Order: sequence, then structure tokens, then C-alpha cells
Amino acid sequence: MTVRALVIGLGNLERGDDAVGRHVARLVAAQHLDVRVIELDDPSEAIDAWGTADTVVVTDAVTSGGDPGDIRVVDAAARTLPAGSWASRGTHAFGLAAVVELARALGQLPRRLLLVGVEAKRFDHGTSMSDAVAAAVPAAAAAVLAAIDNEGEDA
Repeated sequence: MTVRALVIGLGNLERGDDAVGRHVARLVAAQHLDVRVIELDDPSEAIDAWGTADTVVVTDAVTSGGDPGDIRVVDAAARTLPAGSWASRGTHAFGLAAVVELARALGQLPRRLLLVGVEAKRFDHGTSMSDAVAAAVPAAAAAVLAAIDNEGEDA
């Protein structure tokens, strides 16, 4: 079987909405065997994880001021990430935006790096995901697969 892409689900399962990236990745893994999926707590591990993969989709919680459950897709190989949205919210020592820009500076970005974010609000330790964010998981998984399928199109 040929693997179409690597999907990285980021987040901490013990910190409310921060777990959404991992839940999205799990749904993708359960439904699509032609996609390799890994889960990480710390975005700084992503550079080593994607290695020489050609197409990578990272899914994570974002805080951009939208409504909880809103989904954002960004082509990170083509442009820098919006300020603040993908930065550390205190749940990661080194936020995804910093990781992407470090990889860009080091020449270690995959050819295609797409980010699928779910707008989140609740990050307290020991809480569950909010209803709006949990309800967005299937749509976010569909966005991950659409990002993989839309090679050559602007995300």
C-alpha cells in the first residue's frame, strides 16, 4: 500500500480543547489506511517526525479569535503562519509557528506542509474538550483529507 501523506496530530489529551489535533488524527487513522498518522504532545518534535516526507498535514488547536470549532487551513510551505494563531498557548513550550519557521530557516520544510487548525478556547489541565470543538472533529478530519487530495491547489 502506498502512503499518501503523513498526518501529525498535536496536543495534550489532559488540557481540554488542546487535545483536538490528536482526536482529528485518530479519526483520520481509523478511516484512511493509506495515510500515516502519528500523535505528538510537543510541536518541537514535528521536524524530526516529518523527516523527508513529501506531504505533511499537521492538525492542532488554534486561537485566532474565531468561534470555538471553526476550522482553518493554511499552506505553511507557501507562507508564514498568521501571528498569534499557531503560537504556544502555554500548553507547548515551543509553539507550532516557531517550529515551522525554524524548519523553514533550516531548509527542512516538507514540499507540502498544510496545517489544519480547530479554533479552541478551553486549555485548563484536567478538563475535557468543549462541545463545539469535539463536534468539529469530523469536519476537521475531512479538511485534513481534502488538504491531502488537493495537491497543487492553494490551501
